Amino acid sequence: MPTPTQGQADPTTTPDGGVPHSTPAAGGEPSASDSPAFVSTDSVGMVEQVFREERGRLLAALSRRFGDLDLAEEVTSEAIEIALEKWPVDGVPPKPGAWLMTTARRKAVDRLRRDKTYAARLAVLQVEADRTGPAPAADVEGELPDDRLQLFFTCAHPALPAEDRIALTLRCLAGLTTPEVARAFLVPTATMAKRIVRAKKKIREARIPFRVPAADELPERLPGVLQVAYSIFTEGYAASSGAELQRVDLAEEAIRLARILHRLMPADREVTGLLALMLLIHARRDARTGPDGELVLLDEQDRSRWDRAMIEEGRTLVPQAITGPPGPYGVQAAIASLHDEAADVATTDWPQIVALYDVLLALVPSPVIALNRAAAIALRDGPEAGLLLLDELADEPLLRGYHPYHLARADLLQRLNRLPEASEAYREALETAGTDPERRHVERRLRRLGVDS
Repeated sequence: MPTPTQGQADPTTTPDGGVPHSTPAAGGEPSASDSPAFVSTDSVGMVEQVFREERGRLLAALSRRFGDLDLAEEVTSEAIEIALEKWPVDGVPPKPGAWLMTTARRKAVDRLRRDKTYAARLAVLQVEADRTGPAPAADVEGELPDDRLQLFFTCAHPALPAEDRIALTLRCLAGLTTPEVARAFLVPTATMAKRIVRAKKKIREARIPFRVPAADELPERLPGVLQVAYSIFTEGYAASSGAELQRVDLAEEAIRLARILHRLMPADREVTGLLALMLLIHARRDARTGPDGELVLLDEQDRSRWDRAMIEEGRTLVPQAITGPPGPYGVQAAIASLHDEAADVATTDWPQIVALYDVLLALVPSPVIALNRAAAIALRDGPEAGLLLLDELADEPLLRGYHPYHLARADLLQRLNRLPEASEAYREALETAGTDPERRHVERRLRRLGVDS
């Protein structure tokens, strides 16, 4: 799975020429501990729902307590298995998250009592973890403490390779199985299993602490955490390869992770900007493909299919994200908001979008951002102005194999009626297309030029 820094999924890049968005219900995540006790036929479904909502909390709290991700995963799974046996008979407890936590903790203690060598090793890790401060305690009613922020920073630690950070975050915080993570990376399950084991081993052997960095460390560490979440989103929004243009499941998992971050760090402008950006882009998901799964570009999309509730949620977050010194995610969210509030491409506020790209390019100098700025200038000043800027980027190594660059250039050449050059640019776009829908889209464009692909 490419990362933004590799260019395939740069924070400003979207195949439809805009920026992404989405929209779960406002007000944060539902708390499983608020669920009433009820019995029998729906218990299995309830267990699955609780597991999805509470798994990340359980794993984070147990990892913090015992300093070992493997142990935390094993006892969490055992607690779920026990719940699947007991809850259909006894009913779902009033506080299912706390019940699972208590059960998992007991299993962990039993494991450590049986394995003295394991217990001794974990004791050393625990001493080091305790130096960073005590773990948050459950309140008097037994509510599950929320240590997910610590786990977020642990999974996204800079000591881990970039792809390992994404894989571990998907496995531990998004709750995907190892085969599901493998599918997201388009690698065999065995390869992904080794990668996840390697990442967990690195955390253990390097004694990476399960904690939120200190205030003086946060500015350096937080961007990496946000990049992991957005890398997951961009792969879901625009798959790097395969039969489908989008992986909606991945995009929605990334939004769920961004919601966790925003809930835990509500005052951080870039965390807010990231959530807003995802919502504002993901809201277009239904209009980005036709009935046959074909790619539909921004100027051809049926905007009545955009998710207006999601757009509104994203737009309400933008002011907070851009109040103060601008950050890359906040600026991108502002660009996405301008796209989403326009009735069509012709009435979009292109001068304002170009101005925002100027700010973004100063913050994050990148040929892909320059590409998006050139596309916006083409819509503000005409195709010739945009093409001039694209041609200035022709020698950028990052763009040579970058499908959106060749597609944008082909489109502008076609608009200028330079059809032989447009045909050649479309062929380059065809060679660099990653997904089947992108390839079919380019083939249709070539046929319209009267040139067989």
